[in-house]
Amino acid sequence: MDVGSTVSLFSALAETIVPPGRAILGANAETVSRLETALVDIHPSLAPGWRTLGYAVDAYALARTGRRFESLPLGRRLQLLHALDRRESTRNLLRGLVAPLKLAALDDPAQHAALGCRYEVERPAQDEPARWRQGVVAGAELAGEAVDCDVVVVGSGAGGAPLAARLAEAGLGVLILEEGEHHTRRDFSGRPVDMMRRLYRKGGATLAVGNTIIPIPLGKGVGGTTTINSGTCFRLPSSTRDDWRRDAGVSLGDLDHYYDLVATDLEIAPSSREAIGRAGELVARGCEALGWRHHALARNAPGCDGQGLCVFGCPTDAKRSTNVSYVPRALAAGATCATGARVHRVLIEQGRAVGVEASTSAGPLRVRARAVVLACGTLHTPALLLALGLGNSSDQVGRNLSIHPATASMGVFDESVAAFASVPQGYGISEFHDEGLLFEGSSLPLEITAAMTPGLGPSWTALMDEAQHTLLFGFLVKDSSRGRVTVARDGSPRVRYWLNRRDTGRVHRGLELLARCFFAAGARAVVQPAMGHERLSSPAALDQFRRARMAARHFDLTAYHPVGTCRMGRDPARSVVNEHGAVHDVPGLSVVDASIFAGSPGVNPQWTIMALALRAGDHLAAKLAEAPRA
Repeated sequence: MDVGSTVSLFSALAETIVPPGRAILGANAETVSRLETALVDIHPSLAPGWRTLGYAVDAYALARTGRRFESLPLGRRLQLLHALDRRESTRNLLRGLVAPLKLAALDDPAQHAALGCRYEVERPAQDEPARWRQGVVAGAELAGEAVDCDVVVVGSGAGGAPLAARLAEAGLGVLILEEGEHHTRRDFSGRPVDMMRRLYRKGGATLAVGNTIIPIPLGKGVGGTTTINSGTCFRLPSSTRDDWRRDAGVSLGDLDHYYDLVATDLEIAPSSREAIGRAGELVARGCEALGWRHHALARNAPGCDGQGLCVFGCPTDAKRSTNVSYVPRALAAGATCATGARVHRVLIEQGRAVGVEASTSAGPLRVRARAVVLACGTLHTPALLLALGLGNSSDQVGRNLSIHPATASMGVFDESVAAFASVPQGYGISEFHDEGLLFEGSSLPLEITAAMTPGLGPSWTALMDEAQHTLLFGFLVKDSSRGRVTVARDGSPRVRYWLNRRDTGRVHRGLELLARCFFAAGARAVVQPAMGHERLSSPAALDQFRRARMAARHFDLTAYHPVGTCRMGRDPARSVVNEHGAVHDVPGLSVVDASIFAGSPGVNPQWTIMALALRAGDHLAAKLAEAPRA
């Protein structure tokens, strides 16, 4: 296909998928150009992959009609796209084509103004001076040097940063190695597309593939995924702790002490009424009408003013993600954080871990240490261990993956909701937690809401014209399904996951309950990501959805909080690490991140990860104090 035909094809797709409406300006060739530039900037594989989906639509049009997609009349184009959207085998692929176009179309200051939404935030001219920032160095500056420390910590998220702070404050020499860069408020523009490029791995395009395709957003940079989460904090339910004790033989009897320390450190407290906004009030109204338990969610965000940008870098630093809490504490206590350093090797001598080797833009960086801690996350820690052939005598590395499958639906109200001016997760419904369903608000900025909202063409545009009258709310599933992480040739994780029938039923049940809540709160319609049941306008339509037979591929899903791929346990034959994160097979090597969880937590895990990290830090500091220095 020549360049001119390519431009015509993608312009036609854009104009068909996002036509103009009362307030929606519509997509065109400029939208496509802007999108492709962004995709190339995020990751080199994304733009070619996205174009391939467009070529597939063109081939489908040619096979069905004998004509190229762009040469067809608008009505026929819509028919073809709707046909692909209704086919189980093509629905997820079409989603990969359509969602980025919606995102790009609404990533426009004129479009935000037309809908009464703020496009970006005003950033400070410079960072506030802080002595600890002297401890952040580019890994390239250390390349070629022989670096020695007591403990090298790989990763600066919910696991690595608290552990590093605990060890540094105990007087140990700590080096944090972070693959990403260090970002501050000066970088947080409030523009989702820009922030996804800066703060998310592969721009948010990490995928689990199995009987459906499930994106798993992950952070990359100092602070890891804590920089891009909603700040929601839960302790591990007692039932889950009982399961871990029974299944893995770990008691964690002193964990409450460390929960209390984290709560104090991060000032965890229920969301304020101002941060929750009208969105939370409507959910509460629906729950009250139905007699359901509901509550403000606890968050690590003292002083939050509800700008709704938590997952794209907090513009005020109110959210106490580790980039503004535990990392500065570690550096103030004498630790160093080297950015742009990707660890690719653990140094082993006489069977013991004695350091790491990392790649930087200026060459290799070699670090010797008395202890090595991997805190790369549930997907990347097992990929590294598998690539190196370490810690896997149990054959459990990469197995037991749990991911909290999640989705959200939208209530459409006659009154203004202004959900974009509230925190993404400020309010929750706890009535169905015993069923494995945790409902948490998921209000998101305009362009992300647009990308997540099902549909295309004039009906989708008409819905988005009413964006200020819509409320997005979601839930996660405590999954019984399990997946697996393996390692690709380039060392990156490859994720396989199959949603079983039980968890698929929970997704179905969750959407039904959300619709009931919306209708009880006064919604005149509910829009949900369920094939064949995208719009519910009456109780009769809800009854029909309840009775429908649904499969995993019929829902638009995302997933959060991957855990379990280096699970802890007392028995080395059935686990990878002990309850303090020490790898059974390799003295001197520990894992301290969510990969050590012994099962699905059923709640947001960051508070538990941090508590386990402080606990592991105390244990490791005591061991190093007893061990003679080399």
